[in-house]
Amino acid sequence: MDLSEEIRKLAESKLAAGQFIVDVMSSSRQGPKKVLVLVDSDQGINIDECAVISRQLSEALDESGLIADNYLLEVSTPGLDQPLKLRRQYVKNVGRNLKLKLQDGIVEGKLMEVQDDQIVLARETGVGKHKEVQTVVIPFTHIDKAFVLVSFK
Repeated sequence: MDLSEEIRKLAESKLAAGQFIVDVMSSSRQGPKKVLVLVDSDQGINIDECAVISRQLSEALDESGLIADNYLLEVSTPGLDQPLKLRRQYVKNVGRNLKLKLQDGIVEGKLMEVQDDQIVLARETGVGKHKEVQTVVIPFTHIDKAFVLVSFK
């Protein structure tokens, strides 16, 4: 098992009910190793909750000896620059606009529904009087990356 998976297992043991790991990344660059743990919950996570997880995970990492050298641990929520990775994240973002990079192009639309193996988007096409809303069903297997679009309206 690789280092990121070992860290994921440790981190999962430190989460409160409803919280989940989105991703664990570790770099092997020169100097201190950087470990990034992205956490979330269905209701969102605040900075205080990230700090608690960080302290507990840091203690567990030190005790485990998984990382022999100095390391920099960062526990954060996935930012807007991070793609959606888990079905659970899609459910959390129903009603928001997404930009999807598919195997055969890019699609934008409002996430209307999340099913077991696909999502349903509402896409606007046309302009003015000719504007229409189309429903598009997209299997998860066709999605390379999905990003939440921020609206400042």
